[in-house]
Amino acid sequence: MSLTTIAIILLVASFTLSAVLTWLVKNLAARIGFVARPTEDRYHQTVIAMGGGIAIVATILSFLIAGILIVKLLVAPGCLPSLDSSVAIHAPGFLGKTAQLEIVLGCIVALFVLGCIDDKIRLGPFFKLAVQFAVALAAAFLADIRVEMFIHSKLLTSILSAFWIVLIINVLNFLDNMDGAAAGIAVIVAAILFTAAAASGQVFIGGLSILFIGTLLGFLIFNFPPAKIFMGDAGSLPVGFILAVLTLRTTYYHQAASGHWYPVLIPLISMAVPLYDFVTVTILRISQGKSPFVGDTQHFSHRLRRRGLSDTQAVLTLYLATLCTGIGATFLYQVNLAGAILIFAQTLMILAIIAILETTAKIYPPEAE
Repeated sequence: MSLTTIAIILLVASFTLSAVLTWLVKNLAARIGFVARPTEDRYHQTVIAMGGGIAIVATILSFLIAGILIVKLLVAPGCLPSLDSSVAIHAPGFLGKTAQLEIVLGCIVALFVLGCIDDKIRLGPFFKLAVQFAVALAAAFLADIRVEMFIHSKLLTSILSAFWIVLIINVLNFLDNMDGAAAGIAVIVAAILFTAAAASGQVFIGGLSILFIGTLLGFLIFNFPPAKIFMGDAGSLPVGFILAVLTLRTTYYHQAASGHWYPVLIPLISMAVPLYDFVTVTILRISQGKSPFVGDTQHFSHRLRRRGLSDTQAVLTLYLATLCTGIGATFLYQVNLAGAILIFAQTLMILAIIAILETTAKIYPPEAE
């Protein structure tokens, strides 16, 4: 069995399990009253089932735990001789990383529990941030989920990486403001990161990306406008964490190969649209004397809705904008300094177009002559 075959099986299996679990959770949530009701700080006008995060996290944990057990009990002892040599050769490396992976699993569970509690009783923002930083520091320092580029201090890189992890967690949490937005954009960014991992020969990061993509696509069937279920904080916090892990553990630059350093900007450029939403919403709330952590309907997607776009049109605009910046990011491996500057400039121009779109007054149809 080759790596390509395993990748296809993993994508299809994670998609299927996620879709089935989301369907089950959706029906159960409606029966027990675990639902999101319309409020002033939310855009949806109907009662929607919660608990999508349960299906997402359950799918990801199931496959990761199964992967660890298969490698420990079957692949490493040589009990699966049908595996292609290109797969079996990676088993020792995977075994050496299982302790780190177990820490990552613990971090996912901690954020999931935090999100579940917040979905039910609305925790304070500072408590949530404290837990997020604790989880991020544990992942960075104990599991080496940290940036190591050009900096040799583990303490410094762990602190910097923890801030990045918490930022991406909250970017995804902010992005979960309209049907299909967070899951769809996470899929696009993960696909961009998968291309980088594949180019670097990172089998396990590539596999995690595929698992992540398949799981979110299975959920997205029920979350795309009009949504039948929300992921809630129980989903957005772990999803943001996993996306941060992918950005930090993907190798973009090989110093020994004397390649250009520009690919290290791939996460920043591929995440440009979500980061734009996070920054603009934060600035708007602070300028209005509000807490940046209190939800409202001032997100990019909501501002597009007020310009006359439907939910589907608004979320597709988000997808297309993210694809545009993400596709540009994939070319950073192939360009010189001038090309990298052009890609960065193109990203800024895409964000400028978005800003023009969302700040222009709504145009009404001209009167009949």
